[in-house]
Amino acid sequence: MTQAQQRPVEDVRAARPYVLAPASLRTAARRLASIAALATIDIGGLVLGLYLALALRALVFDPKPILWGLLWDQETSWLAFLILLLVLVFWRAGLYAPRERREGAGRVFPSVFLVALLALFFAIGTSQHIGTLGLYVAGSLFVAALIGMFRASYEQLTGVVLRAVGVRRKVVIVGDAAAREHLRATLGATRGGIAYEWAGEVEPDESVEETLALEPLDELLVADAGLDEQRLLEIVEAAHRRGVKVRVAPRTTELLIERGEYVPGQGVPLFELRPPYFAGTDWLTKRAFDLVVSAVIVVVGLPVWLVIALAVKLTSRGPVFYADPRIGLGEREFRMLKFRTMVAGADLRQAELEQANEADGVLFKIRDDPRVTRVGRVLRRLSLDEVPNVVNVLRGEMSLVGPRPLPLRDFGRLAPWHRRRYNVLPGITGLWQIAGRSDLSFDDLVRLDFYYLENWSIWLDVTILVKTPFVVLARRGAY
Repeated sequence: MTQAQQRPVEDVRAARPYVLAPASLRTAARRLASIAALATIDIGGLVLGLYLALALRALVFDPKPILWGLLWDQETSWLAFLILLLVLVFWRAGLYAPRERREGAGRVFPSVFLVALLALFFAIGTSQHIGTLGLYVAGSLFVAALIGMFRASYEQLTGVVLRAVGVRRKVVIVGDAAAREHLRATLGATRGGIAYEWAGEVEPDESVEETLALEPLDELLVADAGLDEQRLLEIVEAAHRRGVKVRVAPRTTELLIERGEYVPGQGVPLFELRPPYFAGTDWLTKRAFDLVVSAVIVVVGLPVWLVIALAVKLTSRGPVFYADPRIGLGEREFRMLKFRTMVAGADLRQAELEQANEADGVLFKIRDDPRVTRVGRVLRRLSLDEVPNVVNVLRGEMSLVGPRPLPLRDFGRLAPWHRRRYNVLPGITGLWQIAGRSDLSFDDLVRLDFYYLENWSIWLDVTILVKTPFVVLARRGAY
């Protein structure tokens, strides 16, 4: 019998009471400190943003000298109420969640505007002084921008501190060799700003219990969800006895039932798999959002469009735009509008380049595609060639966020289970773009599509849209 087997297994859950165990107290202290820091940041952003809005109003509507200290005369009575409202709305929006699950700027902006709307309704309903509506709009913009900037700085700073003091997430992976290698490559080096430290790897039929006894661990990652049910329960129980978190990489079928609807009245639990399409208020909300944002992009971005069009036209022969045949909703073909990034007739050379394909699965990607022009290479790196897709959004052929539409060549190679992604409008951007882009396998990309379909909300769309430019600028997985 090994030393690990001889050592008695202490169940951390047996502490009386468990919430007073040292590990629990340390975790609680860290969470409280994080929440306090974030709340302080949010309140600071609220106060400073409101003050800037008041100062702007005074500068625009009152040409007399400004007594800066008196700007708060009528608004200070509202401040405590606004602080309470902001913290409650942010809490409900998940903005005080643990680091790795905490939402970013994509949730901050709509949450701030919700606070402004609630405050306005409350003022009207109680016959309070509301000032000008412009103050609410300007205040919301200033507050959202400042809180978003402060929070981004906080995440960066705390990430640097965590790395400097050597904080690591110590992890053991359970699964067969191929599954373990795939999971490591997909996860990357960090999560939530905390680096992984791979403490070991275990085959499913080996003694996971012995590995858990060797040293303190933070997580156990199960890379092969196809384990025997009894064996999986044994592994989870062994990890939980030692206070180790267990995370399981889901299979495609598990993603499909994530939001399954329970059907009562049966001897065996049954879950109905609802069809993944947007209908009713979901469709109206998403479509209205697409139309408004796309119209703004067209109007505001028109000067940039003209510059890009001129660069494309002057540096290579052919049209400025390219209508790329793609497969969209209901597996119907449509023409996706893009700025041309390749030489004229590039599609005719597709067959001769097949052997140079570097992408996984059905996709076709070449890092140094000889057909791409010099201007086209820059446009692709910054994803500016995709901007004209907003025209397809206005036509109703695409959405701002959704599964990326595939070319005809790639679509013809799909497996039957992949095609569930065509039950909704394709998107300009999506989870593909912010989760690794071309660095993930095709099956992983499709699983991201399934996750998006099952967990859609307007806030998820906003979050993806906000994160996309940062991923593009980082040039991660783009070619």
